[in-house]
Amino acid sequence: MDGTSAVVTGASRGIGASVAKRLAAEGAHVTCCARRREVVESVVADITDAGGVARAVRADVRDEFDVERLMETAAREGDGIDLVVANAAVNHGDPGSSPLDEESYSRFDDTIRTNLRGVFTTVREALPHLAGDGRILVPSGAVARESTPGMGAYAVSKAGAEALVRGFAADVEQSVAAVDPGYVATDLSGDRGRDPADVAPMFVWAARDAEDVDGEILDLRTWKSATR
Repeated sequence: MDGTSAVVTGASRGIGASVAKRLAAEGAHVTCCARRREVVESVVADITDAGGVARAVRADVRDEFDVERLMETAAREGDGIDLVVANAAVNHGDPGSSPLDEESYSRFDDTIRTNLRGVFTTVREALPHLAGDGRILVPSGAVARESTPGMGAYAVSKAGAEALVRGFAADVEQSVAAVDPGYVATDLSGDRGRDPADVAPMFVWAARDAEDVDGEILDLRTWKSATR
């Protein structure tokens, strides 16, 4: 991925941080975004200490003007943008313990604004700068497609994000795909599941090697089958 210009939102921890580090290790120039500058700067320091190229940009995906500035900044680093990983997300409740009928309006609204509208904003603001053969990857999970008790607004937001993937795939030239890495140990999952570093290579494969990704859900089985 030498010279590839990549943007990773929600890059301060979990999947986002691991994906940013792996992309940089593969030679990509990575623009890392998160709400808290000092945390994402720590991730960038890890990347540069390991010999990679990265920069930190504080941006909140709930704010389209922040995201517009993020994409303009990333595009100036190279000849546009080649890859976007729209990873920023929140889960305000404990997984499995947040039934939808008990969800507060404020928590529901912020989850949708971050996990669904935030993906829409990220894709929309990236497109003017995205290379013709560029790719946009949106992390998702089975909770978007399967009825799982207690997943509340988070499940709704992920189902909406997958619908956005299909819609953008139908409407734009570039490839837009969902990546389902299975259950990964992050703050959003209650720290249960695979180590984020173990699934980061899946995103490199989806960005670089996977074929016919447009509008697809690339899951763990597909990745393992393709790379065994």
